[in-house]
Amino acid sequence: MTHDELCRHIVEGTQDAIIFANREGVGQLWNSGAETMFGYRAEEVVGQTLDLIIPEHLRGRHWEGYRKVMATGVTRYGRDLLAVPALRKDGTRISIEFTIVMLRDDTEGVVGTAALIRDVTARWQQEKVLKERLAILEASIADAKKAGNEGT
Repeated sequence: MTHDELCRHIVEGTQDAIIFANREGVGQLWNSGAETMFGYRAEEVVGQTLDLIIPEHLRGRHWEGYRKVMATGVTRYGRDLLAVPALRKDGTRISIEFTIVMLRDDTEGVVGTAALIRDVTARWQQEKVLKERLAILEASIADAKKAGNEGT
């Protein structure tokens, strides 16, 4: 198996989404994991901006950050996870985490970014339920302490 074949098998075989957008934020690569996660076939996304998966109220902030990264060639999300909401084709909101890989040409100029994305919606929902239960428990304890202090 050649190096290119190996890379293609890895990109297409993973359940995580792998997408590549050029300097203008236009999709150029959309793997099968991205198809499953977001509900769009590659043919529907390649040539379109990432606005398809970015909630409308976050687009301004996204593009401001994207332009800055393209201008500077620097992102902290090469190492740190970025956790944000995203949209599926059917309009469903999901929670995603991802890291960025800066892609450069032979002269070290930025040609775009690849994102390695994981859907963490189920984990986020479980954490939300646990936080709500904890808040109820803490309120109950506070009420019990207050009632105990009032009785003395």
